[in-house]
Amino acid sequence: MTGLGFELLHRDGDARRGQLTTAHGAIETPAFMPVGTAATVKAMRPESVRETGAEIILGNTYHLMLRPGAERIAALGGLHAFMNWPGPILTDSGGFQVMSLTDLRKLEESGVTFRSHIDGTYHELTPERSVEIQHLLDSNITMVLDECTPFPATEEQTAESMRLSMRWAERCKAAFQERDGYGLFGIVQGGIIPELRQESVNALTGIGFDGYAVGGLAVGEGQDAMFLTLDATTPFLPTKRPRYLMGVGKPEDLVGAVARGIDMFDCVLPTRSGRTSQAFTRRGQINLRNNRHKDDPRPLDENCPCPACIGYSRAYLHHLTMAKEILGLMLLSWHNLHYYQELMAGMRTAISDGRFEAFRENFDAEYMAGDIPMMDG
Repeated sequence: MTGLGFELLHRDGDARRGQLTTAHGAIETPAFMPVGTAATVKAMRPESVRETGAEIILGNTYHLMLRPGAERIAALGGLHAFMNWPGPILTDSGGFQVMSLTDLRKLEESGVTFRSHIDGTYHELTPERSVEIQHLLDSNITMVLDECTPFPATEEQTAESMRLSMRWAERCKAAFQERDGYGLFGIVQGGIIPELRQESVNALTGIGFDGYAVGGLAVGEGQDAMFLTLDATTPFLPTKRPRYLMGVGKPEDLVGAVARGIDMFDCVLPTRSGRTSQAFTRRGQINLRNNRHKDDPRPLDENCPCPACIGYSRAYLHHLTMAKEILGLMLLSWHNLHYYQELMAGMRTAISDGRFEAFRENFDAEYMAGDIPMMDG
C-alpha cells in the first residue's frame, strides 16, 4: 500500500460509506475524530476514548511543538506511544491556532512568525516545518499549513488568503515524505464564495493529495452558508479520496454534511460541552445545571449504553456538576463522545442499507422534539 488506502463501499444519494486504511489501522467512514489537542482527549483515558467507538483522534501541531516539543515526542517513540493511542492519528497543521494569535503573529509568504501563548518566545512555522513536525509526531494524516481566512472578509482578502494557502500547499507536498500507510491532505479555502472554493479545489487536485479537507467554515458564517458552501465544493472533489470537514460540529451539522458527501469530522464540542454540564442526546441537548434535573432518577438517555447512562441518574449528574466534582465532567464527556460515535455508526448503517434519507428525517424529528420532562408521581 502506497500512501493511504480509501475504498468507497456504498453511496446513498450524495452520502458516502467508506473505509480509510492507515499504517495504524482502518477507519470506517463517515467518521468523527475526538480532539486530543495536547496529546490527550480532555478528561478521557485513551482506552475510554476507544470504548466510545472512536477509531482515530486528532492532535495539534501548534500545541505539541510548543509543549512538550516534536523532537522530544519523536525521541520517546512518536505520538502513538507517547499518549498510549495505538490507532490512527490526524494532526492539524497548527495554522488555525497561529492565525488566531492576531496580536502575536506576523504572516509572510515564507510562513508565520509568532509568540508562544505559553511563555512569549518567538517561533516560526513554515509549510516545510509544519510537515516536519507532523512527521516527527508520526501522524498518519498530515494536514497542509494554510491560512484560515477570517470571517467576514472581502472577496479580495478571501482570494488573496486562499491563493497563499494554495502556494503553501504545494510546498507542503514537496516537503512530505511518502510512506506506506501515511498521507497528506490538502485544505480547500475560499470563504463562502463558490468561485473561489472551486478555484481552490482545482489548485489542490492539480497538486494531488491523499485526501481533501474543507477548511474555513464554522467560523461564524452560520449553518445555511456552510451548507451552501459545501454544495458548491464537494461535487468538485475527487470521488475516490476521503473528504474532511474541519472543526464541525453540532450533531445536526454532521448529518447535513454527510448528506452532502463529507466523510470525516472533528470538533471539540462533545468534550467541551461535557466540561460545561451539557449533554447531547437523541432528543437534543440537555443542561445538567438546570434545577429540573435535581430530583430526576432517570438516566440521561435510557437507550444509551455508556457508563454515564447505565450507572448514574440525572439527579446525581446534576449534583456532580453543581458541586464541581471532576467525575461529572468525565462522565458527561464520555457520554457525549459515545453519542457522537453512535450517530456516526447509525449513519454508516443507513447509507449501507440505502435508507439515509429516512435516517435523516427521523433524526431531525427526534432531535428537534426536545427532552422529555420527568412525569410527576
